[in-house]
Amino acid sequence: MKQVSSSFTSDMADQYPDLVCGFESPFSSYGGRAGFYGRIETLQCFEDAKLLRSRLAEPGHGKVLVVDAGGSRRVAVLGDKMAQLGLNNGWTGVIVNGAIRDCEALAGMDFGVLAMGAVPIRGGFQGGGQCNIALTIAGIVFTPGFYAYCDADGILLSKTEIDPGF
Repeated sequence: MKQVSSSFTSDMADQYPDLVCGFESPFSSYGGRAGFYGRIETLQCFEDAKLLRSRLAEPGHGKVLVVDAGGSRRVAVLGDKMAQLGLNNGWTGVIVNGAIRDCEALAGMDFGVLAMGAVPIRGGFQGGGQCNIALTIAGIVFTPGFYAYCDADGILLSKTEIDPGF
């Protein structure tokens, strides 16, 4: 796992202003890893966790999975068991445009979790959705293959990997 300080995006934005796009994060942090980064993979799955679970069961190789659950806060598409699955398979973290659950357990994991909110009700497992498409969430375009750098100061996106210096 890539170990980074919990606040590194500001330094990166200063050092590489022509290589990164910065955004105020509309997400809250729920994972035990406050700062994380990796190559972006995406999936779209409205209120459904089956496709998300199958992606996290595959090797992550230090990537960040960006999930568009339609911004819904009615049901959670990620909980502690799926986050542990992702951690065990080498994912660095997830960014969820929607809700998660099991907040206390997530806070104890060395895994990055950004989400719009939390709710105790689990999402469905029908399996609908799409993988590796560009997603626009809160005005931010997450493109598969780009890199996401996330911490308490916000989110940076870059076409190329930039070593944050840790």
